[in-house]
Amino acid sequence: MLSSPEAVVRLPFPPPASSVMALFEQMRANVGKLLKGIDRYNPENLATLERYVETQAKENAYDLEANLAVLKLYQFNPAFFQTTVTAQILLKALTNLPHTDFTLCKCMIDQAHVSFIKGEQEERPIRQILYLGELLETCHFQAFWQALDENMDLLDGITGFEDSVRKFICHVVGITYQHIDRWLLAKMLGDLTDNQLKSWMSKYGWTEPEPGTIFICNQEESIKPKNIVEKIDFDSVSSIMASSQ
Repeated sequence: MLSSPEAVVRLPFPPPASSVMALFEQMRANVGKLLKGIDRYNPENLATLERYVETQAKENAYDLEANLAVLKLYQFNPAFFQTTVTAQILLKALTNLPHTDFTLCKCMIDQAHVSFIKGEQEERPIRQILYLGELLETCHFQAFWQALDENMDLLDGITGFEDSVRKFICHVVGITYQHIDRWLLAKMLGDLTDNQLKSWMSKYGWTEPEPGTIFICNQEESIKPKNIVEKIDFDSVSSIMASSQ
């Protein structure tokens, strides 16, 4: 038992979510002002931008323009290159597939660093993320989850990464399949439990008309033919015929 009131330790309550989001939006606005004009190329602003990247990862937010500005500053100032921040930027870009953000970010990594990455243990996270990105972009989803499982430390400080990837996979499934085996869908989404799979099915309106088979959509109904009508008047044709004689 505690002998006196002074011995009671009162832990501070975490700030409410609304307060956190308000702080993030304020940070986004400040960074937006910083990126306008010549200041976006000032290396003295790197610390602020790097903190902003870390905040995006923690709060499950995303700002491509700011992240590209960080990579551009690394190009101009190779000595300031930070592996951890670059890894966070690449992972956040993967959460925005099927948009081309990941390709944009890859192109912003200086080739000298790419060569350096291949041979250095401390740059291993970036090499692994590039591999994960290749697996996702080529739709090798089961291989992606296996590779991710072997490198879960990459996700330290990254909130919502796996569910963001699942949204991309569901997008691919939705435009590719009419029916899919239940076990295969569960594997593609990362070995989901039965309840987890039902939750994702409900989110996208997928049904199970018969055990073991999931109906995605009728792809034929998604095809919208377009009739193209070309109107050519006689005067146009006659001038062409005349010139060919």
